[in-house]
Amino acid sequence: MAKKKTIYECMACGATSPKWMGRCSHCGAWNQIEEVTQFQESTKAKAKVSQYRNESDSSEVLKLSEVTKEDVSRKSSHIKEFDRVLGGGIVDGSLVLIGGDPGIGKSTLLLQASAKLSQQYKVLYISGEESVRQTKLRADRLTEDASELYVHSETNLDVIHDMVKKHKPEFLIVDSIQTVHHPEVESAPGSVSQVRECTHALMTIAKTEGIATFIVGHVTKEGQIAGPRMLEHMVDTVLYFEGDTHHSYRILRAVKNRFGSTHEMGIFEMKQSGLTEVINPSQMFLEERGEHVEGSTVVATMEGTRPLLVEVQALISPTTFHNPRRMATGIDYNRLNLLMAVLEKKQGLLMQQQDAYLKVAGGVKLDEPAVDLSIIIAIASSFKSKATKPHDCYVGEVGLTGEVRRVARIEQRIQEALKLGFKRIIIPKHNMNEIELFGEIEVLPVQNISEALKIAFESQ
Repeated sequence: MAKKKTIYECMACGATSPKWMGRCSHCGAWNQIEEVTQFQESTKAKAKVSQYRNESDSSEVLKLSEVTKEDVSRKSSHIKEFDRVLGGGIVDGSLVLIGGDPGIGKSTLLLQASAKLSQQYKVLYISGEESVRQTKLRADRLTEDASELYVHSETNLDVIHDMVKKHKPEFLIVDSIQTVHHPEVESAPGSVSQVRECTHALMTIAKTEGIATFIVGHVTKEGQIAGPRMLEHMVDTVLYFEGDTHHSYRILRAVKNRFGSTHEMGIFEMKQSGLTEVINPSQMFLEERGEHVEGSTVVATMEGTRPLLVEVQALISPTTFHNPRRMATGIDYNRLNLLMAVLEKKQGLLMQQQDAYLKVAGGVKLDEPAVDLSIIIAIASSFKSKATKPHDCYVGEVGLTGEVRRVARIEQRIQEALKLGFKRIIIPKHNMNEIELFGEIEVLPVQNISEALKIAFESQ
């Protein structure tokens, strides 16, 4: 009879300990230590992975100059927003992890991409959460033709490997990694050890067979990928599908990408027939913006290589409490406090007894410094009860001394504002030598926030 050993494993990071602890000594997570029984046979799991290797795979060492471009080619998913986030297409042999809240559309996105890819390539879709009939019902709702897609419902990793060897697909989708179990690992599906071993086995299959593999991952209540942090280190790309289930728009972000930028963003709209791409996201974010509204400004921001026009809203109101409240949605809370301190010090706007609320409309999260000037103007607009001009756009980083500093890719931002019909754009003075003349939009350079506020509220 096999010997068994009891250890305690952290569900957050996978660290092990001989005794239970309330707080993990490695990652600091509380109440994540669980008892795990290890059997001697579980050591076979590591040896089992070697069986997933392609026997014909050569261990020959090559010079980088000897690797041809055909060896590292990309394939299009025929979904432009999806390709944009992936860095221009799907790389052969890559392992991509997609996470997101339940019901956000992860499976729908991958099923649509699989249906499009199956028209040109062999695609194997493995579902551990649905039967084949349920997958068929979902596919029938989509506008894409999925008749050539290979589907199967399976959770056993060995069976999945046998199916890959039999059908030799060019793309493999596993939905989800938390339902797949390794038969040689003596723990429940979804546990740290199971997720780790199954992901490692799928990674080995992807690399040795050259199969582009997508795996769906569940998220915790904090919004992080469930399972060990090692999971995100093992894969090539980590994508997060964000959005509110009460609204139709979804945002796909890359937080890790070995083959492209991590700042790209793809925008989709959920409809009855599935996800559709949003071709002009700037117009979408501004379509509900009112004119002559206090505390509302528009910023020209960059998400990777894509320029976006987004509305920033601020609300400043008196408070009767000793400690005023500060709240920020879509913007870092500390940045709100910093910019309010600059306004108080450099412009004399006393807001010690004012509640401050800041929101980026549309659910977008902005983290680049170029949004500072727009936030400053929005706060001042609400505090002074003066509306800014509806066709003004703002770009610029604000320093602690009140200066407006240069930003990158200024021409792309101006062109996006021009395309949406804006008449004026306020930019840092030091960016003026980087731009050409734009006849249909007035470019106004400013050196500090005093000049910016004067332009924003002139003739008011």
